[in-house]
Amino acid sequence: MSILRTLTIVAGVLAGSLGVQAAPALAADPVKAKNVVLVHGAWADGSSWSQVIPKLQAAGLHVTAVQNPLTSLADSVAETRRVLAQQDGPTVLVAHSWGGTVISEVGTDPKVTGLVYVAARAPDAGEDFVALSQKFPAGPARAGVQEHDGFTKLSEDAFLKYFANGVDPTTAKVLYAVQWPTAASIFTGRTTAAAWRSKPSWYAVSKLDYTINPDLERFLAKRMNATTVELEAGHLSLVSQPDKVADLILAAAGQRE
Repeated sequence: MSILRTLTIVAGVLAGSLGVQAAPALAADPVKAKNVVLVHGAWADGSSWSQVIPKLQAAGLHVTAVQNPLTSLADSVAETRRVLAQQDGPTVLVAHSWGGTVISEVGTDPKVTGLVYVAARAPDAGEDFVALSQKFPAGPARAGVQEHDGFTKLSEDAFLKYFANGVDPTTAKVLYAVQWPTAASIFTGRTTAAAWRSKPSWYAVSKLDYTINPDLERFLAKRMNATTVELEAGHLSLVSQPDKVADLILAAAGQRE
């Protein structure tokens, strides 16, 4: 059994206190996968995975980063399904931030053997995730959201201080420059499925996250009975701590003992 399996966190916020039920317990040993599909979140593009990808490739995995259009939930789901359809064999589906909404919908595909959430949303089917998140204090990054013609971006100050906290300043400025406009409507989109209720799940909590409340992340991980690690990282742990994020993905792919 993986050492990571022993790191499952007992969340400070109990699922019962919010009127929800946890996912059923799943098999401890992951299916060995040959593919990994990565889904980025809001205000980002596929390059946000650039430091994780080489580590997965070095382990012999076939890796694809979805260029998530961020125009609507339906568009993002369609693009991820298109990439998933091109995979040959067992596949681990990974998401950061808002991308967790996408993999919760798409992850029911029979090719998907496991789900990895990196500081990510993980809505239940039909759930009003905005209402759920409002049960936890909002992160300061939200104050920097700027909307124009129905699309949002983060201000430079909010991006560098709160979205990319813990990231090397030079790298953070590059990420700010390439942040992808995100439709304001996607945040209220609701899924029709919750793949984590039927697929083994892993979760990386960012303890220093100023975008998604860490206690919300812990609640989500607890609800899905995920194998969980807590990282001393901000929201972009996939950039600031790519080794640890890659290790969690490798565990989900059956590449770690």
